[in-house]
Amino acid sequence: MARVVILGAGISGHTAALHLRRMLGKVHEVVVVTPNSQWNWIPSNIWVGVGKMTKEQVTFPLAPIYHRKGIVLHQALATAIHPEGNSLHERPFVEIQYTDSTRVGEKDKIEYDFLINATGPKLNFAATPGLGPDGHTVSVCTPTHAIEAAAHLKEVINKLREGLRQTLVIGVGHGTCTCEGAAFEYAFNVEHELRLAGVRDLADVVYLTNEFELGDFGVGGMTFTQNGFETTSKLWTESLFRERGVHAILQSHVEKIEKNVIHYEQLDGVKRTLAFDFAMLLPPFRGVDMQAFNVMGEDISAEMFAPSGFMKVDANYTQKVFSEWRAEDWPSTYQTPLFSNIFGVGIAFAPPHQISEPRKSSVGILIAPSPPRTGMPSGVMGKTVALTITDRIRTGESAPAHKASMANMGAACIASAGSGMRTGTAAAMTMYPVVPDYQKYPGSGRSTVDTFGEIGLAAHWIKYLLHVMFIYKAKAKPFWFLIPE
Repeated sequence: MARVVILGAGISGHTAALHLRRMLGKVHEVVVVTPNSQWNWIPSNIWVGVGKMTKEQVTFPLAPIYHRKGIVLHQALATAIHPEGNSLHERPFVEIQYTDSTRVGEKDKIEYDFLINATGPKLNFAATPGLGPDGHTVSVCTPTHAIEAAAHLKEVINKLREGLRQTLVIGVGHGTCTCEGAAFEYAFNVEHELRLAGVRDLADVVYLTNEFELGDFGVGGMTFTQNGFETTSKLWTESLFRERGVHAILQSHVEKIEKNVIHYEQLDGVKRTLAFDFAMLLPPFRGVDMQAFNVMGEDISAEMFAPSGFMKVDANYTQKVFSEWRAEDWPSTYQTPLFSNIFGVGIAFAPPHQISEPRKSSVGILIAPSPPRTGMPSGVMGKTVALTITDRIRTGESAPAHKASMANMGAACIASAGSGMRTGTAAAMTMYPVVPDYQKYPGSGRSTVDTFGEIGLAAHWIKYLLHVMFIYKAKAKPFWFLIPE
């Protein structure tokens, strides 16, 4: 019998667990370790954050799904990996600490044959003083955060109805943040709600971002082909900002946040302040707090994890200048270089570098989006590693690894710009590949045939359909596996 342990039950980890259980016989064990009892379709937290969806519409309990499918669930936090075992354990194992109410704080060890690190990110609000729900801003990173954001937004709308002018700032709270697409979505959903409430004329909506230019989205921007003509995501996005009257502040690193005041620095080195009444700024990510030890008990965390806390995999981590970046720098098997039975997928793996060109301010502050690794690519990674592990359990360790590099992977993104079955809009974008390949596609780095974008009501319907489909898939309902990642 082989045991596969998966750390994390987000999009990547949950996908891997379901596919492994589907492909492996019952003689083999699939174990999931996650600190959360609920699965969350994170893209729809945006709609919770404006009061258009409830927490129950974007989450569901994991235990019934895993019980039905024969997956062992430990509601716990993984704290350490022992890839070689130790004097008491011949087999490799992970240390965990339970978070469920019946065993909270209790510690345990779980041995494994294969390990998938799909822990996702640590929300690093502490990187910016005053950032986050415990500071002076709100967040939509979790359903609970989104509920709080919606409540604060409602208060602002009530003040606007009383004739009090309000400034709403939405964006990212650090120079190295990722998920600019989510900030973009929330900004335009908020703007849409202000219009529906009839108070838009008294509201100043500001988009604060680390992007060098609008439409970067952490992927270096895109070149679209529409009706035989080429345009850029920069021009496409700028037109939407002009149409909706949203003011953008670009190339920014937030230094600290005080009550109703954001302190930020831009690439020109000038430090500025921005007064606000409502602010939703996303935090930067880092790897979760997990260590690794060799058989002697010596700490090997620096060998297994990058300084960011994310796990090193089969990427080229050689430091290079932007002009020397190559598509092949990016991982394809997600296997760690030290141990062939450990994989890092989704946000948990360390990227070799950004996708957008990195830039520093005149005083050396890095202001550049970190690469997005969520949604569709994460699901593909989870399934790819599940296929590799299944083959190696069935035929032996020599079975070749399946591959799914972001440099050879396309992605579709539907960014909501306002909820409503008759009045809603969304920006639909596809790109291929996710990581630009400037050798294969000189100029834009991507196929102009497969990279395009449109905005309208139809895209909103598609986004809502994806919400329904992926929750159906995540609940492992009949024929769930036919729905692509």
